[in-house]
Amino acid sequence: MPTLKVVDITPAALSGNASQDAEPNLAVNPEHPEEVVATAFTPDPMGGPFAPIYVSTDGGTTWSLRSIVPGADIDTGTGDITVGFAPRGGTLYTGILSGRHPHGVTRMQILRSPGISSTEPMEVLVTRDRPDQPWVVVGGVRLHDTTRDRVYVANNDLGKQPRTASVEVSDDARTAAAPAGFRPHVIDRRAPSGQDGPPVRIALHPDGTVYALFQSWQDITQAGGNALDVTFDVVVTRDDDGGVGPDPFQDLKDAEDSAIGQRVVTERTERFNALMGQERLGGDLAIAVDPTDAAGVWASWCDRAGGAAGVGCVLHVRHSIDHGQTWSADVRTVTNAKNPALAVTADSLVGLAYQQFKQEQWVTVLEVTADGWTTPAERRVLHQAPADVPPAGFLPYLGDYIRLLAVDRDLYGVFSGNNTPDPANFPEGVTYQRRADFVSHQLFDLDNVTRVAPSIDPFFFHRTA
Repeated sequence: MPTLKVVDITPAALSGNASQDAEPNLAVNPEHPEEVVATAFTPDPMGGPFAPIYVSTDGGTTWSLRSIVPGADIDTGTGDITVGFAPRGGTLYTGILSGRHPHGVTRMQILRSPGISSTEPMEVLVTRDRPDQPWVVVGGVRLHDTTRDRVYVANNDLGKQPRTASVEVSDDARTAAAPAGFRPHVIDRRAPSGQDGPPVRIALHPDGTVYALFQSWQDITQAGGNALDVTFDVVVTRDDDGGVGPDPFQDLKDAEDSAIGQRVVTERTERFNALMGQERLGGDLAIAVDPTDAAGVWASWCDRAGGAAGVGCVLHVRHSIDHGQTWSADVRTVTNAKNPALAVTADSLVGLAYQQFKQEQWVTVLEVTADGWTTPAERRVLHQAPADVPPAGFLPYLGDYIRLLAVDRDLYGVFSGNNTPDPANFPEGVTYQRRADFVSHQLFDLDNVTRVAPSIDPFFFHRTA
C-alpha cells in the first residue's frame, strides 16, 4: 500500500485558534515539491490588513503562517482564495475575493508573489468587481531557454449575466507589469437562465490543451427560504492552443446541437443552498486530464437524488477518451457527498477526493484507481468526525470545495474538518502541530493548560507512490 500522511496544518503558534478555517486550497511547487502553500478562511492572528497563507518547506510536515495577502477581513481573512505555482521559477499566483469590497459586491483580485520565501505583500495584478469563486491553474510555455507562465483564473463573473462562466488568461504573467496580460473571456455560449453556477474549473495538459468545466443553469425556482431548485447542464469547453487566442475555448462543439461546449449531462437538479450536516449544497464540480494523454479527461459533479422532489446529494464521475466529445456513463457515484476533487498522476492513476455525510459524520475520502473503478479502488478514509461539532459560525461550514493535485506520481490534497484530537477520527493517522491531547481528546493553548474548543481546521495529505 502506498504511504499516506495527514497533517493538521494549524501551526503550533496558533494553538489557541478556534476559528472556522474552512474552504481550503493548495499549491505544490512542481520543481521543488517540498514547497507547499495552503489557504483557508483564516484571519490574520494580529488583526492586520493582510490575510495569511500557510507555508511549508518540508513537504507538508510542518507549517507556518505568513500574512502577505492584501484585503484582509478580520473574521475570515479573505473570501474565496485559491493558489497555484508556476511549473518553473517558483512564482506563486493567487486569486481572491477581497475581504474589503463595496457593500454587496464581490471583488476579485489576481495576485503574484515571486516565491515561497517572499515575505513582501503580494502584488495586485487585476481587480474586478462582481466575479465569484476564482480558481487558479498555472502552466508554462517553453521558449528557447526560458519559460513563460501561462495563468488561468476561472471565475463566475456576475457582471456578465446571464453568461457568467468566465476565464481570465495571461500568456506571460511572471514578469509583465499589472495587469500582466490578463484578459477576461466568457466561455458559456448558450443562453442560461439568469446565470451559470458558481464553480468554473480548469484542466491543463502539458501540450497546451486546456479544458474548462461549468454548470449552465437552465431553470431556477424558489424552494423556500434561501434555497433554489436549479436545473443545470454540465458543459465542457476546450481550447487546443492554450486559450491565448482572441476568442478562445471554441474547439469543442456539442455533438447534438453543434453549439460551442459539449454537454456532459443535461437537466440535472440541485437544491442550491439546502443544508446537509450544517453545510450548504450546490455548485460542486471537478475536472482533470491525464498528463500522458490529452484526450483522456475526467469530470465530476453533484446533483439531487430523485430530482427536485428528491433528497440528498449524489456525486458522479464520468470519463472521456476523445478530448471531451463523448462521455461514459457514471463510472463512480457516491450518495450524500460533495466537494469532489480530481487529479491524474504521471502513471495515469486517477485520484478522487470527496466529503460524504454518513451516519451523522462528515467523512473525507481519497480513492485511487488504475482502471476507472472497473475493479474496486484503493479507498483511504482521511478523516471522520461528528457533523454537528463545532456549531457552524457561517456558511460554508467546511467549504464549497477541496483540492487534489498530482505532481509526478504523487497526490497532494487539502480539506477542512472538525479538529477534535481523537484517533478514531483519523483511520490513517494524523500529525498535529498545535497543542493536542489524543488521550483526553482535548485541544490546549500554548500553555498546555488553557482548554480550546473544537473548531474547523485545514488538513494536508500526501499519498506517495
